[in-house]
Amino acid sequence: MRCPRCGHMEDKVTDSRTARDGDAIRRRRLCVKCDHRFTTYEEVIRARLRVVKRDGRREDLDRTKLLNGVQRSCEKRPVSSEQMEAMVDAILMELESEYDREVSSEAIGEKVMERLEKIDEVAYVRFASVYRRFKDVNQFLSAIQNMVVRP
Repeated sequence: MRCPRCGHMEDKVTDSRTARDGDAIRRRRLCVKCDHRFTTYEEVIRARLRVVKRDGRREDLDRTKLLNGVQRSCEKRPVSSEQMEAMVDAILMELESEYDREVSSEAIGEKVMERLEKIDEVAYVRFASVYRRFKDVNQFLSAIQNMVVRP
C-alpha cells in the first residue's frame, strides 16, 4: 500500500478489525519510511445490481436515490433518519441476496411499501401514491381502505 504522505510502497499493519457490520476490514498501517499512520479498508467487490425500469431502461441501483424516495415519503412524519437508513440498508441486503444481476423497479417498490406500512401509514400512502401513480382521490381512498381492512 502506498503511503499517502511520502508515496513509499512499504508499510506494516499495526491493527486489523472488522468494520461495517463485518462487510469490511479496517487496517491501521504505519509507513516504514516516514512513520506516518493511515487507515485502509478492505471489502468484497460485488457486481452492482441493475434496475429494470417500467419502460425497459436499465440503470445501476442507487442507494441515494432509494433513500431520497423514502425520505420524501417520510417528510414531516415521526420517522427518524436512522430508521430510514436502516430500512434502505435492509432492502438493499435483501435485494442483493435475492437477485444476481437485475431487479425490477416494481420489486424494489413493493419492498419499500411493505416496510413503510409497518413504520408509518401516512408515509406508506405517500410512497404508494407515487409508486402506483394514483390519478385521483378514489385511488387514495382505495389504498387507505385496503390498509384499514388488513389486520
